[in-house]
Amino acid sequence: MSHAYPAPAKLNLFLHVTGRRADGYHLLQSVFRLIDRSDTVHLGLREDGRVVREGDLPGVPEEHDLTVRAARLLQAHAPEGAGVGIRLEKVLPMGGGLGGGSSDAATVLLALNRLWQVNLPREALQKLALRLGADVPVFVFGRTAFAEGVGEVLRPIDVPAAWYVVLVPPVQVPTAAIFAAPELTRNTPALKIAPFSAGMGHNDLQPVVVERYPEVARHLDWLGRFGEARMTGSGACVFAAFGTEAAARDVLQQLPATMQGFVAQGLDRHPLYDFCA
Repeated sequence: MSHAYPAPAKLNLFLHVTGRRADGYHLLQSVFRLIDRSDTVHLGLREDGRVVREGDLPGVPEEHDLTVRAARLLQAHAPEGAGVGIRLEKVLPMGGGLGGGSSDAATVLLALNRLWQVNLPREALQKLALRLGADVPVFVFGRTAFAEGVGEVLRPIDVPAAWYVVLVPPVQVPTAAIFAAPELTRNTPALKIAPFSAGMGHNDLQPVVVERYPEVARHLDWLGRFGEARMTGSGACVFAAFGTEAAARDVLQQLPATMQGFVAQGLDRHPLYDFCA
C-alpha cells in the first residue's frame, strides 16, 4: 500500500550572506516561509530492508537522490527489515530556489519517522536532516523561521498572512557556482531578530544571478511592476507578496505567454508538522 505526502516549497523572504566559515560554508541570515505549492512523495513500505527509488528523476542518479539518502539515514534508527519504495511526483522546478529536493527529503524523514514508528523528536530529526543539506532542516522544523548559521539555526517567527505570485524563469541556477562567485557580497551586517516586516532585507545572491541569467532579470522586471519582486534562494524563481488571493491572481492573469508562474498561499506550518514532537 502506497501513502502520499506533500513536500511544500519555501521562499526566502530575504537572504543575507554575513560571512564565511573556515571550511568554506557561508554564514547566512534569512526568513524561510513555506508555501502551499508542493511535490508529492509516494511511499510504499517494504519488509525486506531495501530502500528503492521507483521511477526516474532525470539528471539525478539514485545514489545521489536526497529522498533515498534520507530514508537510508533514518533506517539506522528503524526496526529490523524496515524498507521503503519511493516515488516522486515533481511539481517544483529543479534549480529554482524553492527547495524542492530538500523538501522531498524532509517529507521522507517526517513520514517514515511515523510509518516506521521510529518516533525521533523533531530536534533529532533536524540533526539528521542537516547531514543531507543546509536547506533540509527548515522543512523538518516545519514553521516560518528566522535562520542563521549555514541555515540550520532556526527560530520561529511570525510573518503577515500573504499570497505570493511566483514566476519560474526557464533556467536552472547552480547554487554552488553562485556562492563561489567572486563578486558575491559576503559581509552584510547581521540583523538582530525582530518582528518581521514586509520588504525587510534583500537577497545578496540576486545581483550575481541577474548579471549571469538575463531571464531572471526579465522576470524580476516584469513582476516588479506590481509589487516588490525579489529572488528566492539562489534562484531562478522570483516572487512578490500580495495581501489577498484576488490581488495575486489578478497579476498572474496578466502574465505574458512567454513566462510561467503560479499563485501560492503562505503556510504557517508544514502539513506534516504533527508527525514528530
